Amino acid sequence: MSGSNTSAPGSAASSPEPVSFTVHSQPDPRSLGRAPEQRAGRLKMLLVLAICAAPVIASYFTFYVIKPQGSAYGELITPTVDLPTDLPLTDLQGRPVPAQSLHGQWLLVAVRPAACDAACERQLFVQRQLREMLGKERDRVDKIWLIPDNGTPRPEVLAAVLQKGVEATVLRVPEARLSAWLKPAAGRTLADHFYVVDPLGRWMLRAPADPDPKKLHGDLVKLLKASAGWDNPGR
Repeated sequence: MSGSNTSAPGSAASSPEPVSFTVHSQPDPRSLGRAPEQRAGRLKMLLVLAICAAPVIASYFTFYVIKPQGSAYGELITPTVDLPTDLPLTDLQGRPVPAQSLHGQWLLVAVRPAACDAACERQLFVQRQLREMLGKERDRVDKIWLIPDNGTPRPEVLAAVLQKGVEATVLRVPEARLSAWLKPAAGRTLADHFYVVDPLGRWMLRAPADPDPKKLHGDLVKLLKASAGWDNPGR
């Protein structure tokens, strides 16, 4: 019928309410699978670190806590004496050498003046032979000749000491400063000994300059065995 209102009663007075939706994000399926992988990766990394550290920890514990039984030919230094970080070392050309550069390997040290006499030559020869006697372990040991004066070594002595493949490291250091680190036995001089220094720069054994090579070799073998994992062959 014309003019009649066909809408439902009240519909013109109120508009329809809008419908609202709440959207919740769904987890990314890729991230769900990644979490266990990340945990497994961390565990593997920790396991690798533990395996790498185990030899070092075990060797420190064995050598310094358990202290394997048996007498040493040389004199063990207790407590050990750290290499001074400011020890003024120079090479034969007068260039400074950082003391920290000696860290990382065992050191077999001889202290002799530049005017190397027959006894000095013999000690340097024994030093070389002791290292060679270590066989496959020899690359873990550096030979060091410390010269506590400003003299110039004879060419033939230097040629023998610096022979390629068996060369020693030759450094100068003022005797007064060196004496704050290495010390001879009572009634002896610095030249009367070999000094054994560990890879952390700690002087820990003193032996005669003219030793029984087999006995001092035995000390070195024991030290290298107890310290497996401290260092890497070749600095």
